[in-house]
Amino acid sequence: MKAILALEDGSIFKGNSFGAEGEVIGEIVFNTGMTGYQEILTDPSYCGQIVTMTYPLIGNYGVNIDDFESIKPQVKGFIVRELCKTPSNWRSTETLNEYLKRYNIIGIEEIDTRALTRILRDKGTMNGIISTDPNFDIRQRLDEIKNFRINNPVDEVTCKEIQKYPGEGYKVAVIDLGAKANIIRSLVNRGCDVIVFPARSSADEILRHNPDGIMLSNGPGDPKDCSEVIKNIKKLMDSGKPIFGICLGHQLTALANGADTQRLKYGHRGCNHPVKDIKKDLTYITSQNHGYTIVEASLDKTKAEISHINMNDGTIEGVRYKDRPVFTVQFHPEASPGPKDTAYLFDEFLELMKIYGKGKN
Repeated sequence: MKAILALEDGSIFKGNSFGAEGEVIGEIVFNTGMTGYQEILTDPSYCGQIVTMTYPLIGNYGVNIDDFESIKPQVKGFIVRELCKTPSNWRSTETLNEYLKRYNIIGIEEIDTRALTRILRDKGTMNGIISTDPNFDIRQRLDEIKNFRINNPVDEVTCKEIQKYPGEGYKVAVIDLGAKANIIRSLVNRGCDVIVFPARSSADEILRHNPDGIMLSNGPGDPKDCSEVIKNIKKLMDSGKPIFGICLGHQLTALANGADTQRLKYGHRGCNHPVKDIKKDLTYITSQNHGYTIVEASLDKTKAEISHINMNDGTIEGVRYKDRPVFTVQFHPEASPGPKDTAYLFDEFLELMKIYGKGKN
C-alpha cells in the first residue's frame, strides 16, 4: 500500500507502507546503527518518536525472542530505505513486517532516507506524520503535526509496580524511568539482588528496602518534565548510597545538583559514537539514544567533574560527583557495541557498593 511521510516543514516523501495501516504523528529522529533494529524498536527511550534508520537495508535477520529491550515496540513509527522481505537467521521467528503488524506499528519504506536525514541534520529534529490515507492533505494537518508533543512519556513506559530479580549479591534499587532490559540483565549477571521501582516511587519507599546501591535508568522525553523524580534523586543522594545513572538518569542527576540541560539539534542515536574516558585517556565506541545534554557552564566544578566527553561534538558524556559516591554517563554501557568496551562501569558501581554499601553494614 502507498504511504506518505510529511514533516512539519512541509517536506513530503512518498513510499510504501509495511506493518500496520493508518496514520501516526510523532517526533522524527534518525539512528545511525547498521544493526540492532530490534533493540531500537523496543527501547523505551523512543516512546513518542518515529525512528528513521540511516542504514539502507533493514530486517535482513528478522525478529527473534531474545533481543527485546522491553515487552513491546515503543516507537510510534518506523522509516527505512528498503525492508527485507525474506530474512535469514537461525534465531528468527518472524519478519519485521509481521512483528510491526502484530503490534499495530506503521512503517514506511522506499523513501530517500539520506535526504530525510540531511533535513533533520540541517533543520533539527521535527514532528511528522506517516499516513496510508490516499486522500491525505498536509495543508489540513500541518497545525496538528506542529503542535504534537510527547507528554510525560516516563509515566507511559515505567513499570506499574515493584519487580524483583533475586540474587545473592549486592541489593540494587533500579528506578525505572524507561529501563532497557539489558541494564537489569547486566546487574543480574553480576549476581545483584535487583528491585525495580516505578519512576514516581518516593525516596523514602526506596530507602526502606535498604539497597546497597541505586541505579537511575535511561528513559524518554525532556528531563525537566521529571520534577518529582528530580526531588527524589536529591534525597537519595543525601542518603550516601552509591548511585549510577545512565542516559536520562545522568541528566536528572545533573538537574538535581543545580545544573541545566538543553535540547540537542538532532540528538545522538546510534551504536557508533566515540566517547573519551578522560581519566583512562581512552576513547570507546558507544551506543547512544538521547536528545538532551548537560550544559557544561552550569555544572558546579567544585562538586562535580566531567569524566567522559563526546569526541564528535564535545558534549558531556559522563560526570562524577566529588562529595558523594555518585557517577553518571550519557551513553549506554549495557548496550555492548564494543561488544563490552564500557561494561567496566558496572564493575565500578559494584566496587562503590563494596566500599559504601555492604562494606559499611
